[in-house]
Amino acid sequence: VIELLADPRRQLPYTDPDGRAVHIACGAALFNLRLAAAVAGREAVARLLPDPASPLLLARVRFGGPYRAGHSERELSAAIGRRRTNRQPFSDRPVPPGVLAELAAAAKLEGAILHFPGHGEAARLLHLAGDAELVQLADPAYRTELAHWAGGQRGRDGIPATALGPVPAGSVTPVRDFTPWQPPAARSARFEASPQLAVLSVRHGGRPGWLRAGQALERVLLTATTAGVAASPITSPLETGDQWLIRGPRSGIERPQMILRLGYGPPVQASSPRRPVSDILDQS
Repeated sequence: VIELLADPRRQLPYTDPDGRAVHIACGAALFNLRLAAAVAGREAVARLLPDPASPLLLARVRFGGPYRAGHSERELSAAIGRRRTNRQPFSDRPVPPGVLAELAAAAKLEGAILHFPGHGEAARLLHLAGDAELVQLADPAYRTELAHWAGGQRGRDGIPATALGPVPAGSVTPVRDFTPWQPPAARSARFEASPQLAVLSVRHGGRPGWLRAGQALERVLLTATTAGVAASPITSPLETGDQWLIRGPRSGIERPQMILRLGYGPPVQASSPRRPVSDILDQS
């Protein structure tokens, strides 16, 4: 049995006061664990939030009998180490409909929905993200949190400067500005004219929905990696109480959990630091 627990010391109090992002991140790790077990030849059965008295215990995974991983699972497992968040400008080359269909199918396998908004709806979401980021940047608490977790050299946590991208030269905001204290002119670049967005949603919110969204997100991102498609998240509207505005006219009661920007960009060599396994694994 492996138990997955949240680490409250790494929850961001300003942008993630309810722990939604923590649950999504841990859900992604849970999917990787399930995938690793499958490739190792064991069936993994995960139970979400198994103990109401232990809120930090997010999942308990039991390993059953022999399991034969399929070609798709082996491909996804091989992509774990290659997956990167790509914050660079993408080309104007469109993502083929067949690849988008594969990504939507990946989300569906984990009980989530992946929508691809049209041009007008995508423009609305980008402006929503830009407005949300302006609200955040006006708050000193957000800027302090941002400086603590992004930029510079990072040994164990956060996003190093080498993994950050430029900021858009125009008004469209497909990427977050992680270093607003630096002059924008020296960091600006031309981004794609019409970013391909995807909105990942679940039927029900709350902690179980967040964990399911994290598993779906990781399956989608690994599927994109195997297809050679770059991805970066757009999360600012989800951090400012504007989550309900993300829902499109056809999304009904779905609960949006992530906006992704998809496309084709330069390869990302740098990766964010990871803590050693000994720091996060207790074998008692």
